[in-house]
Amino acid sequence: MAEHPAYPVGLRLTGRRVVVLGGGQVAQRRLPALIAAGADILLVSPEATPSVEAMADAGEITWEKRPYAEGDLADAWYALIATSDAEANTRASAEAEAHRVWCVRSDDADAATAWTPATGHSEGVTVAVLTTRAKGRDPRHTAAIRDAVVEGLRDGTLVAPHHRTRTPGVALVGGGPGDPDLITVRGRRLLAEADVVIADRLGPRDLLAELPPHVEVIDAAKIPYGRFMAQEAINNALIEHAKQGKSVVRLKGGDPYVFGRGMEELQALAEAGIPCTVVPGISSSISVPGAAGIPVTHRGVAHEFTVVSGHVAPDDERSLVDWPSLAKLTGTLVILMGVDKIGKIAETLVAHGKSPDTPVALVQEGTTAAQRRVDATLETVAETVRTQEVKPPAVIVIGEVVRVGPQGLE
Repeated sequence: MAEHPAYPVGLRLTGRRVVVLGGGQVAQRRLPALIAAGADILLVSPEATPSVEAMADAGEITWEKRPYAEGDLADAWYALIATSDAEANTRASAEAEAHRVWCVRSDDADAATAWTPATGHSEGVTVAVLTTRAKGRDPRHTAAIRDAVVEGLRDGTLVAPHHRTRTPGVALVGGGPGDPDLITVRGRRLLAEADVVIADRLGPRDLLAELPPHVEVIDAAKIPYGRFMAQEAINNALIEHAKQGKSVVRLKGGDPYVFGRGMEELQALAEAGIPCTVVPGISSSISVPGAAGIPVTHRGVAHEFTVVSGHVAPDDERSLVDWPSLAKLTGTLVILMGVDKIGKIAETLVAHGKSPDTPVALVQEGTTAAQRRVDATLETVAETVRTQEVKPPAVIVIGEVVRVGPQGLE
């Protein structure tokens, strides 16, 4: 007789009894989803893995430490049979059939009345993939299809433009340090849904080339601001486009709240009554040193790191940084936006007690194809920046962690 395909269905298990036989690796993989579904879970097994034990200890499941016994499935709506005893599995499967309980068997899919699909999730959508016997029900094949669909939903490439979800208002999206692959999944999805993108020059520019032709891309640096300050003009542009009912993404480099003026934009939007979503980004202060082989902390070397904006020189009356205190710290100092001020910064740190031999690394265009690392000391860094022609954007790392990793890692 020809085999018919399985009929896909979503089980609503909240408050309903689910029986799991066996506490091994199969149960460990399947239990979290059953717990998330709100099921009333009975685990029957003499033993369990430490992770399954932890679920029982936390009260997420009820565990009876014994082998399967006739009658265990009588009140179940769904059963997962995954013991190492083939005979017990067969008896339990027969009981499930007798009580009309949908039953999954880890040892013999053909003897089961239900199959577990490969599942994934993306923003309120559950993807469940089942393959037919003709495909051999190869779990790797099924998982690969699931992964491709979920990834397409997450980055927006699988959603047709006229069916795409639009998020009205503004999203402040941290684009990460530069490599387009280092934006978050949520950030990439919101970009795919956008009508308007207002981008900084330090954002991941390669992502802009992937946007559909109907998306209006605005360079924040080129917004005319006349009598307004540049930031005020950007705020006004965000508000204007959002009030037109458009989905607007403000794409910023790194993280919106790390020297990114993201809070100023959020405050302006709130005052205008515009809904705003903030999507954190990977900060260059940690990721760029890491990409160059420098850990900002390392056991026995640095127990803390401090991130400082270097756009204002230490002797400038506008500076809010306590440079004398920073000079006394034994950990790592990470300076952003400080290339043109590094000479004065190094001089100030040394004047307040930092050793002139303290190692310094400058990582230019971190995480991109143009990344390069230049090493120096506090004593030599000003001259090194000049002779090596180090240009912004560059992250500056000061401290012994500079010498921890392999030198010159790109």
